[in-house]
Amino acid sequence: MFTTPEQFAAANKATVDSLLSVANTALASAERIAALNLNTARSMMEDSVSGAKALMGAKDVQEALSIQASLAQPNVEKAVAYSRSVYEITAQTKEELAKMVEAQFGDFQKTVAALLDKAAKSAPAGSDVAVAAVKSAVAAANSAFENMNKAAKQVAEMTEANVAAATNATVKAASSVAARAKK
Repeated sequence: MFTTPEQFAAANKATVDSLLSVANTALASAERIAALNLNTARSMMEDSVSGAKALMGAKDVQEALSIQASLAQPNVEKAVAYSRSVYEITAQTKEELAKMVEAQFGDFQKTVAALLDKAAKSAPAGSDVAVAAVKSAVAAANSAFENMNKAAKQVAEMTEANVAAATNATVKAASSVAARAKK
């Protein structure tokens, strides 16, 4: 497949660069999730302390129940925001990795096409049928990859729409529960 040491070295370098890109993308995603977790933990601790102080300052049971009900809504909204943030980070990471895979597959397609052309030129007479069959198989594989890619994108779009609908429904439900609790 590689006719010169330079081609072999270039292929190895491309592989290492590719793996490095994947690792950097994964680490950046992990870093963003770790920062989100740290900020969420800090916020939850601060909210817990202020909520506890507010409850301790209640003059009667009715006021304590009212304070407790008023604390529930922001907590639900923060949980939904946290979930949405985690989903966004993972969706962005998936998209970046998918672009890398698409680029690698594109490079692979070009390499295979060049090899097929080279093989066709040096093939013995009468092997046109075999070369055409291989080219047809490669074209079918390319088509299958494109169809899988389109289907994966459609699933991701549907998932994103479902997540948005579920988070909106959760916030509305929590709002109505909090409003009833205040009455």
